[in-house]
Amino acid sequence: EEIPARMQAKAASDLKRLVTDKLKGAGLNFDQADSTVTTRRLCLHITGLDSEQPDVSEERRGPRADAPERAIEGFLKGAGVTRDQVEIREEKKGTFLYAIIERKGHKTSDVLAEFLPEIIRNFPWPKSQRWGDKALRWVRPLHSILCLFDGEIVGFDLEGLRAGNQTQGHRFFAPEPFAISSFADYQAGLKAAYVILDPAERKDLIHAAAKKLAQEAGLNLMEDEGLLDEVVGLAEYPVVLMGEFDAAFLDVPQEALTSAMKKHQKYFSLVDGQGKLANKFIFVSNMKTNDQGAKIIDGNERVLRARLADTKFFWDQDLKITLEDRLPALDNIVFHAKLGTVGERVKRLVELSGYIAEQIGADVKQAKRAALLCKADLVSGMVGEFADLQGLMGKYYAEKQGEPAAVANAIAEHYSPKGPNDKCPSDLVSVSVALAEKINTLAGFFRINEKPTGSKDPFALRRMALGAIRLIVENNLRINLFEFVEKSHRDSLNIPEKKDIDGFTALFAKRIKEDILAFFEDRLKVHLKEQGVRHDLITAVFSLGGEDDLVRLLARVDALQNFLSTDEGVNLLAGYKRAANILKKETEISGEPTAGTLAEEKNLFERLSKVYAAADKAIADEKFEDAMSELATLRPAIDAFFDKVTVNSDDKAERLNRLRLLARIRDTMNRVADFSKIEG
Repeated sequence: EEIPARMQAKAASDLKRLVTDKLKGAGLNFDQADSTVTTRRLCLHITGLDSEQPDVSEERRGPRADAPERAIEGFLKGAGVTRDQVEIREEKKGTFLYAIIERKGHKTSDVLAEFLPEIIRNFPWPKSQRWGDKALRWVRPLHSILCLFDGEIVGFDLEGLRAGNQTQGHRFFAPEPFAISSFADYQAGLKAAYVILDPAERKDLIHAAAKKLAQEAGLNLMEDEGLLDEVVGLAEYPVVLMGEFDAAFLDVPQEALTSAMKKHQKYFSLVDGQGKLANKFIFVSNMKTNDQGAKIIDGNERVLRARLADTKFFWDQDLKITLEDRLPALDNIVFHAKLGTVGERVKRLVELSGYIAEQIGADVKQAKRAALLCKADLVSGMVGEFADLQGLMGKYYAEKQGEPAAVANAIAEHYSPKGPNDKCPSDLVSVSVALAEKINTLAGFFRINEKPTGSKDPFALRRMALGAIRLIVENNLRINLFEFVEKSHRDSLNIPEKKDIDGFTALFAKRIKEDILAFFEDRLKVHLKEQGVRHDLITAVFSLGGEDDLVRLLARVDALQNFLSTDEGVNLLAGYKRAANILKKETEISGEPTAGTLAEEKNLFERLSKVYAAADKAIADEKFEDAMSELATLRPAIDAFFDKVTVNSDDKAERLNRLRLLARIRDTMNRVADFSKIEG
């Protein structure tokens, strides 16, 4: 009857939140609240809590003094006062009744006794159960409630279970109840009763003991933070032990073995100095025995032997069928009701992978072969048992049937990168298939309007877009991203190249292409945030439109950021903003400017003409730093123009020309980036 490990941390947080919210609502102040949890107890400790509620005096205005009797009676009843307890006050709008309600604060213990049963009864467990003839639904049967305030019992009853001052220690070593009078008592009593209350302390103990056992065996612990957090919630008094399994099982891919040990048994794997899996494992017991855990180790070894025998059976059986022979089974798996089967999707991946491979210089034949086989392991016994091994098992099966190394690796890596810390494929065959996987998924779900909304992203499209960005940027791929998106759409709809069927081009340009462009812009901002790149700079470059070469786009962003970190950049931006603000209300300024009459006008006109052409050439040559340097040369001319020239001249022709000069400043700078999108 233990709280599942996955529910423990949230339960501790929920208990703290629910109780402290009630205390604040009751007007009770406290210094600190700390919650903790073990597999068999949920605890909240609050310090500096007021001993009673403050007295409250409330003034409530009622109806007019001459209001109907029924209205006055209703007011008196609602306020809980009698007629002789109200005041009559003259106001500008008439004479009104006022009730002065005095409420004396209750003792804290009484307030606790009132709301704690409600919190326990309605506790938000993800799953709960009812037992015996009890009406209470909870995560597991409640055996005792310990509730003290200033050493005194806060008495309340819940389904016949009375709150008291007793608790129990370890279920085997110290099951007898014992009384406590303070939190210090509670901690000391539990420690003596073989219970480590603090999860952080248990975690440190388990990790240190596991590393020590591994080192003593001449091995290394395979670090797994998620598994460590889980086993912390499995034992109140963790005892770390090491077991061994038959070395013959090491013929099975080590990822399959580690997955079996982790998923089914919550065991830590061990590796040698070369990172190769060893035939030993570490586990956490909730028992300390006189035989140093020998019987417990033996029992766990027997259980693991059966698990690994199942894993080896799946491996041996899977090797009897080639990946290609598994492909027909993919036609029976629906990928999405509106996007067809996995088998149909594989055909689209083959076409798109080959197209991408051709564009980036990868082996087209190998890319298509890898795409054809990349989903075949989904119908294997091993992946059916261990879903987290999909892709990886496909690699092992491909190697066993003699596929080229590039094909096998591409099968393993086609889901990568799965997250910001996941390794990004670098082999071009792998990159082709991985990029096809992500683009096809994004294009398909955007086509059926299944886009992420708010915090909801059921098809992990944000992760897909980030993965595509990393594949392109980290491999410096000079590609037009939306050519691949359009190719994916055409393949999905069976539309031949350069042929418009049922308005495909309009549909693609208006709804899908623009949506995906905005989506990639948002994901790019997330990707670059940790690198200190400002989001408005990315927007400024994206706003130019038509830019889907991410490498070139990021080069622009980088040059822009460097430029705006200089005094010239900051001052030039200020000049741009000033020009743009003047132009906001102007509509009739189309046409080319002339040199004007004043020296400052002529100088600005000449500089703009030279910079416009020079910046255009630098951008065409992808020398964005040079383009920024050209813009920087505008600063003296712009400063002088604003200092010496009156834009709003009384002469209409003169005023129009000067406005056109300002428009030329704006248009020249916007050749590099849309400076109107830059903050500051």
